Amino acid sequence: MDEQVRERFEIPKEMRAMAEASVEQARKTFERFLESAQATAGSLEERGATVRAGAKDIGAKAIAYAEKNMQASLDYAQSLLHAKDLAEVMRLHSEYVQAQMRALTEQASEMGQTVSRAAMNAAKPKV
Repeated sequence: MDEQVRERFEIPKEMRAMAEASVEQARKTFERFLESAQATAGSLEERGATVRAGAKDIGAKAIAYAEKNMQASLDYAQSLLHAKDLAEVMRLHSEYVQAQMRALTEQASEMGQTVSRAAMNAAKPKV
């Protein structure tokens, strides 16, 4: 019986390729985001004690985002294991990609605000 279910539920190569491409695109976007955040944090750290707090906040946010996104990916993989048919797989995939794009957009916005705040604090003249 398991063999019959496996044969009936085989994902076509084109759909698998589309899913893999979407996940890879999300992964690359997040990697670029983290690289940018890390580069910014590194350059800010060089500006002194005032900036260290901002850099620490940036680093903490980047780690939190990475954890959140990894958990979302693991949850997605887990949900795929329980999919009953191809339609459910496609629905789960669509929901996951949309949720990740929303999360990445929100994270990029939050990180931009955090970096701007840190930069403004670093640029303030010491009184």
